[in-house]
Amino acid sequence: MDLFELGAEKDAVMREPLAERMRPKTLEEFVGQEHLTGKDRFLRRAIETDRIPSMIFWGPPGTGKTTLARIIAQSTGSSFTAISAVMAGVKELREIVSQAEDRWKMNRKQSLLFVDEIHRFNKSQQDALLPHVEKGTLVLVGATTENPSFEVNAALLSRMRVLTLRGLEEEELLPLLKRALVDPRGLGGQTSADEDALLLIIQNSGGDARRALTALEVSAQHGSSDQRITRGSVEEAMQQKTLLYDKGGEEHYNVVSALIKSMRGSDPDAAVYWMARMLEAGEDPRFILRRLVIFASEDIGNADPQALGVAVNALHAFELIGLPEGTLPLTQAVTYLAMAPKSNSALTTYAAVKASLEQTGALPTPMHLRNAPTRLMTSLGYGKGYQYPHDFEGHYVHEEYLPDDLRGMRFYQPSQSGFEAELAQRLEAVRAKKSSS
Repeated sequence: MDLFELGAEKDAVMREPLAERMRPKTLEEFVGQEHLTGKDRFLRRAIETDRIPSMIFWGPPGTGKTTLARIIAQSTGSSFTAISAVMAGVKELREIVSQAEDRWKMNRKQSLLFVDEIHRFNKSQQDALLPHVEKGTLVLVGATTENPSFEVNAALLSRMRVLTLRGLEEEELLPLLKRALVDPRGLGGQTSADEDALLLIIQNSGGDARRALTALEVSAQHGSSDQRITRGSVEEAMQQKTLLYDKGGEEHYNVVSALIKSMRGSDPDAAVYWMARMLEAGEDPRFILRRLVIFASEDIGNADPQALGVAVNALHAFELIGLPEGTLPLTQAVTYLAMAPKSNSALTTYAAVKASLEQTGALPTPMHLRNAPTRLMTSLGYGKGYQYPHDFEGHYVHEEYLPDDLRGMRFYQPSQSGFEAELAQRLEAVRAKKSSS
C-alpha cells in the first residue's frame, strides 16, 4: 500500500460517524455493563477462558450489543460475520454455516455469527440455524431491543443464554464524551466542551452511548468560533434530525414509562397521549399491548379482575383488525386500565412467596395433600386424612395447605381497593374460621 492509499484509508476512517470511530476494541475500553464485563463476571470469564456460548444481548440501543460481539470475536480469535435479520434470508444463512464448517475443518477456527435485530427472524430462519447452534458449528450472538421470550422461538432460545444490557448512567457517559473530545480517533483535542453542555447531552441521550456521541459530534459542528461546545450549541444540535424520536431509542423507553405511570396514577388523558405518541412515531402496537397485559395484573389485579380480560381482548382485537382501526381497542383498554381501581397485590404476593422459597428451600408436601394414584402410594399414607371441602357446609372445612414449617404464613394481603376489598372481607372470614377451629 503506497502513501496515497494510506492517506485515502485514513480519510475514509475519519469520515465515519464519531460513534463508529470511538467504538471500543477491547473490554478495557468498553464502558458500562459491569454486571456482565466486570471482574469475575460471566461475560469476562467466558472471554478469558475462550468458552463462548451462543447468546442474545437484550437491551436498549447504544448500550454496546454490537461492540461486545466484535470484542468477543477479536478476543477469542474467532471469524466474525455480521448480518441483519431484516436483510438475511435462509439461503444466506446456509452459506454462512457452510463457510463456518469449512473454516473449522481446515483451520480449527471458530466462527461467530452476529445477528442484529434477531427478533425479526421468521420461523424458517430460526429453524435454519437451530441445528448448527446445537452442534456448535458456530457461536450465534443475537442483538435485540425486544423481549426475546416473545420474539425468539422456544427451541432456539433454550440453546442460547440471554444477557440483559442496561442504559448507561451519567458517570459512565461523561468520561466517554470527554475521551471522545481528545482521542485521535474522535475529535482529537480540536474542540473543547463546557461541563453543563456535556451534561445536557447525557440528559437527552437516554443512556444511549451512540446517541450521546452523535449529539457531541453535531454539537461540535454548531460550536462557537473558538471551537467550544456550549449549552447553546447543544440545544441547537438537538433540533437536528439525528436526535428526533426513534422508536428504538430513548423515547421508546421514556414514553412507555410515562404511559405506565400515567395509568398507574389514574390519568386517562395523559395515558392516551403517551400511547398515541408511541403509535404515531411508528411503535409496534403489540409492544404497547403486551405492556397493558402486564399492567393489568401488576397494578390492578383483583381490584378489578375484568382488567386483565380487557387488556387481553384488546390484544386479540388488534390482531384481528390491525391498524388504523386497531387504535380504537387500544384506546379503550388504556382508558379502562387508567380508571380501574389499583392494587399491586399480585406483585407483592409473588415477591413474598419467592423470598420465602429462597429462605426455606423446597419444603416437603404434607402427606394429606399428596397425590395417590397407586395402591402402593396409598399404603404409604399419600393423601391420607385429606378432607374434601365440597362435602362440608359452605364448601369449606378447616385444613392446612402449606408445608408444616410455614403454617400461619400470610403471603396474600389484599388491598381495600375495588373488588379486592370484597375479597379481603371473604379472606378475613375464612381466616377467622381457621383461627376458631
